[in-house]
Amino acid sequence: MGVYLSILPGAGGADAKDWADMLLRMYLKYAAKKGWKTNILHDRAIEIKGRGVFEAFKSETGVHRLVRISPFDAKKLRHTSFALVEVLPAIAPVELSSVRVPANDIRVEFFRSSGPGGQNVNKVETAVRVIHIPTGAVAVSQVERSQSANRERALAVLKTKLLELMRQRNETAIENLKAKVEPEWGHEIRSYVLHPYKQVKDHRTGEKNSRVEEVLDGNLDLILGRL
Repeated sequence: MGVYLSILPGAGGADAKDWADMLLRMYLKYAAKKGWKTNILHDRAIEIKGRGVFEAFKSETGVHRLVRISPFDAKKLRHTSFALVEVLPAIAPVELSSVRVPANDIRVEFFRSSGPGGQNVNKVETAVRVIHIPTGAVAVSQVERSQSANRERALAVLKTKLLELMRQRNETAIENLKAKVEPEWGHEIRSYVLHPYKQVKDHRTGEKNSRVEEVLDGNLDLILGRL
């Protein structure tokens, strides 16, 4: 089984975006250590496939907090950054094919890919963004070489998001999902402190570990094994 994992920077400008990128590298390194296959769908959205993937990543959904001396602050002051991690189980295509989303509720946008993908990168609008208008839920794909393939992949991710929203809200039909989706930063599930001391703490279990650099380098077993 696989997962779709996306990371949204919180408030904080360059620091928050850098923190989101750090989390993405952490997850990619962890997946590599486990021998799992990864696809970068777009920017900070990835697909991870392999045995035990969902079990490993399901607890990562939530707000992650970083405390450090900002590399973007000329005065070298300490900053706190937030990022929201979203993890969705990859649903089998045969199951997704039965999900019906009204065509009028979807807006499809095309744009040029910004990453690896061959000679068409930055020349042809092969990347696709699919938006569910009633909720604001968004899915993006640029990993495929053709526009149609990216549209299909993005739509699959969007359907997965809508099914998860239905589960969370106890709804029985996608048509009932009318509330606008907004990031809810709430309370962080985990803090990564690099200054004035070094510590990674999971706020759900209270577990602490001083090997924060190792965790950020992809050794997530130091934390995940305790959840």
